Amino acid sequence: MKKSKVITVGNVKIGGGNPTTIQSMTNTKTKDHQGTIKQIKALEDVGCELVRVAVSDYEDALALKKIKENITIPLIVDIQFDHKLALMAAENGADCIRINPGNIGSELKVKEVVEACKFYDIPIRIGVNSGSISKRIIDKYAGVNKNSLVASALEEIETLEKNNFFNTKVSIKASDPRMNIDSNILFREKCDYPLHLGVTEAGGLLRGSIKSAIGIGTLLYMGIGDTIRVSLSDNPLEEIKVAKQILQSLNLRTFGVEIVSCPTCARTDIDLIKMVAELENRIDEIKGNYKIAVMGCVVNGPGEAREADYGITGKNKEGIIFKKGKIIDRVPEKDLINRLIEIINLED
Repeated sequence: MKKSKVITVGNVKIGGGNPTTIQSMTNTKTKDHQGTIKQIKALEDVGCELVRVAVSDYEDALALKKIKENITIPLIVDIQFDHKLALMAAENGADCIRINPGNIGSELKVKEVVEACKFYDIPIRIGVNSGSISKRIIDKYAGVNKNSLVASALEEIETLEKNNFFNTKVSIKASDPRMNIDSNILFREKCDYPLHLGVTEAGGLLRGSIKSAIGIGTLLYMGIGDTIRVSLSDNPLEEIKVAKQILQSLNLRTFGVEIVSCPTCARTDIDLIKMVAELENRIDEIKGNYKIAVMGCVVNGPGEAREADYGITGKNKEGIIFKKGKIIDRVPEKDLINRLIEIINLED
């Protein structure tokens, strides 16, 4: 798959083979700049690399300057309908503006937004989803489908290019993962602007994570996509955790420890579910990037998990710690996690 163009959002390069970046969006009222800053800092702490805020009115737009002064990651501002808010966002520190040119208004209004983005040297993200396609395009392509989604995106791109604006990234999202995949494949065949991936309206933590893993992960595996957001009806911090797992599972990024664990079965000799939960909760205590296996019996560990950097298993309340398939320590099962973390950090 051909590489996309490169754009820069704040200090982050997107596209052209640069690392796939992780985004989220705040759910605080943007005019509550203190609450918004607090949430963005929490997102930063778990690995968010770009953040988007919604600006719906004048007070939201004024708050951007204070927000920008107090965060370190690039700030993307989401604007709908009112081009004056886009102009204020550009003036108040936005690193990127997300618009749908089709709902901004007249060509003159779009041109004003484009000129402001040129002046401040900030990119525009065109956002297209299944709910934003014009009736004219839906009628032409017989409904909401990959063809109408891509046609809508290309039409919006043409609007910007008529104003000599090419500093653009694009998102084409559907709530159906298959439509999401098909649409982005078709777009990439026609255009090389950077793509922001996501499955819109994906749902809660479980359902949304699965749909996002399919709708985003499939495209990333094909070499399509430059930045991602996992959209969940949940705490935005959960979006970052899921996004990191998608990227790490595809070996596109490394975010510290990777845990592999077997399912439970009748051979399980340790409290596997409890062990995995405890290790997940204490993962930040481990320094470095390791693959750690948590195996329920000595058949799977060290045997099937010999490729892991470290691993634990047990038998008859005795905990076993192994490294690259070789047993290196035996402790009471209740001490397994403590001893494992101690060993890894001592050897790091």
